[in-house]
Amino acid sequence: MSARILVAEDDPKQANLIRVYLERDGHSVLLVGDGRAALDQCRTRRPDLVVLDVMMPVVDGLDVCRILRAESAIPILLLTARTTEDDVLLGLDIGADDYITKPYSPRELTARVRALLRRAGAVSAGNQTVLRVGDLEIDAGRFEVRVAGRPVNLTAKEFGILEVLAGEPGRAFTRTQIIDRAFGFDRYVLERTVDAHVMNLRRKIEADAAEPRYVQTVFGRGYRLADPTTASEGSSA
Repeated sequence: MSARILVAEDDPKQANLIRVYLERDGHSVLLVGDGRAALDQCRTRRPDLVVLDVMMPVVDGLDVCRILRAESAIPILLLTARTTEDDVLLGLDIGADDYITKPYSPRELTARVRALLRRAGAVSAGNQTVLRVGDLEIDAGRFEVRVAGRPVNLTAKEFGILEVLAGEPGRAFTRTQIIDRAFGFDRYVLERTVDAHVMNLRRKIEADAAEPRYVQTVFGRGYRLADPTTASEGSSA
């Protein structure tokens, strides 16, 4: 899949290395060296994906991520030298779809980009099924989610989790099963990462994230999407 990718990295050597590998993968790449330029180019060029370094001048990568996520559902891959679990969860909590820690393999970075692009846009044209659970509508064919007719912007990872749960409404999935199906090859994903994405997902689709009606917790197991036939009967936090 050929895509337009914005790479925001203030280290010219690293930026050019990323560009070379992404262009070898068939993508069109635009490089910027600070957070303000990243925001400006995202708004004018409308790239398909952003590779975003956390430590950047003018506006740092976390602020860029937060602003972009408020404006659109564009896939965002964070590059970070911060390796603690709290740092990673912060990036996911403000809307990043994935992250990769430095130093990293350029081949792994391109693989993660491919996975995000597949999840964000490469949905089978023949899959036009719309699942309805109460006021929640999940249109996998169009990569769209609506609540009471209102469109909801989800990140690629949030949609991926919802799509996994929607595949078998009422079934309880463990966090490990969700990781395998929604995150694919990413062996570094933690169970807390799933919880962070689910928390963000609930904030967007639930009337009360503390008392979720749709994405329900199954204690001792994981999560499930409410069965459409019983969704109106109650909820499980």
